[in-house]
Amino acid sequence: MAEGHLTAPVSPPVAYLLAVIFVAALIRSALGFGEALVAVPLLALRLPIRVAAPLAVLVSITIAVLIVAQDWRDVDARSAGWLVTATLPGIPVGLWLLTAVDGRLVKAVLALVIGGFAAYSLVRRGPPAPERHPLPWLIGCGFCAGVLGGAYGMNGPPLAVYGSLRAWSPARFRATLQAYFLPASLVGMAGYWMAGLWSATVNHAFLLALPAVVAGIVAGRIIHRRIEGRSFARVVFGGLILTSLALLAQAL
Repeated sequence: MAEGHLTAPVSPPVAYLLAVIFVAALIRSALGFGEALVAVPLLALRLPIRVAAPLAVLVSITIAVLIVAQDWRDVDARSAGWLVTATLPGIPVGLWLLTAVDGRLVKAVLALVIGGFAAYSLVRRGPPAPERHPLPWLIGCGFCAGVLGGAYGMNGPPLAVYGSLRAWSPARFRATLQAYFLPASLVGMAGYWMAGLWSATVNHAFLLALPAVVAGIVAGRIIHRRIEGRSFARVVFGGLILTSLALLAQAL
């Protein structure tokens, strides 16, 4: 389908949009985070980043609503609440970074921190000790999630770091992150609206992609149920390393 043939000003062909959003939703449903690693960079190949980022946040809100509605019993409500609270002051910092600071420097620093933690976690011996990671870790990860989310729509990596430190089970990890993503993404979307980035183009692309979101959630749930325990942790750390590599590639 050629550009301009859609009923609204969305530049990527519908098939491309659906494919990207399906894969992103599948990753988010299977792991609990990571969809922005796929959605934002790939959508940005055909859409301006100021459309791709808010579109990814709308997808995040939809996925969080559907998963929390099914898995609310697995949510660590206290951690989710503190993470959201710590995220709020980070969002305007991220929006400021998006418009005022060289994004390559920010991405390079984040890539080194996230990648270093994930690599260390993969090679260390023994399980993590949740009791050794008090409130400062929770607040720090939540704030960094707000910064990264406000700038690039990628809240997930700092949350995955905290979840791994707490040694959450796969079910609790996935459900708690969605309980975080729902209010945090709503606040982030409000920020995009105030910045003039929530447009008719974003809404139209989201409506086109909605069937792919639902299909991706179903497929991701099937995969999630097949990943258990330590294997799940290795997959999470592998996802963090891929995130850091993608950020480094964008920073070069």
